[in-house]
Amino acid sequence: MSAIRRAAVLGSPIAHSLSPVLHRAAYEELGLTEWSYDRFEVDEAALPAFIASLGPEWAGLSLTMPLKRAVIPLLDEISDTAASVEAVNTVVLTDDGRKLGDNTDIPGMVAALAERGIDKVESAAVLGAGATASSALAALSRICAGEIVAYVRSEARAAEMREWGERLDLDVKIAQWSDAARAFGAPLVVATTPAGTTDALAAQVPERPGTLFDVLYDPWPTQLAARWSAYGGAVVSGLDLLVHQAVLQVEQMTGRAPAPLGAMRQAGERALAG
Repeated sequence: MSAIRRAAVLGSPIAHSLSPVLHRAAYEELGLTEWSYDRFEVDEAALPAFIASLGPEWAGLSLTMPLKRAVIPLLDEISDTAASVEAVNTVVLTDDGRKLGDNTDIPGMVAALAERGIDKVESAAVLGAGATASSALAALSRICAGEIVAYVRSEARAAEMREWGERLDLDVKIAQWSDAARAFGAPLVVATTPAGTTDALAAQVPERPGTLFDVLYDPWPTQLAARWSAYGGAVVSGLDLLVHQAVLQVEQMTGRAPAPLGAMRQAGERALAG
């Protein structure tokens, strides 16, 4: 086995990915001088050939859209966590050549909230539907004791969220996006929508909000997060999620734990500020 180890993030588009910054910061802090971490523009059509080309020097892959579901048939095994949302964002390549898939977004969300002292809530609200929302539901299944209300734009999205709720054994209620400001009464609000989507809701943040988990990180803060903070509410950012899921990836790929959370977060903050 070569001392040189490789890892990378794959996706399309991929130029914006902060994963190389985070993982390289971890390698430097851990003294893993022979490790490298790159990014590759890979779409669904090119993924099988890329996976097949990996040699013994490869330790792992991070996957972003649109590959999180497409990679599953190419793997030897996936974790229960990944199976629960049919999404793999982490592949570990073992010494005996097996390819193991996992999802660190879900425990990453849980860890990001726990860092702020939130490990149990009585109810929650989710803004939006889609891949990130399904991961949010899976994370909430670990910490939410009661009802979850999902605010969505279409009946198709509503059906998807109901299906995820059933699969995760969650009490998920569906509400119209036009009523999204009602979400702000929940002790935990998870915003999973694209940039700009929640801007119009910022003016309706109550004076004593609970906790907002906004999965965006660039540009930051969002208008919603800024208003939330101004009223004294706790805010967990997309960078918090990105760092915590990357910590788990580094630990799985390198076998070294704990990964350096602080150094990785600082590297991410510097990259976004630059």
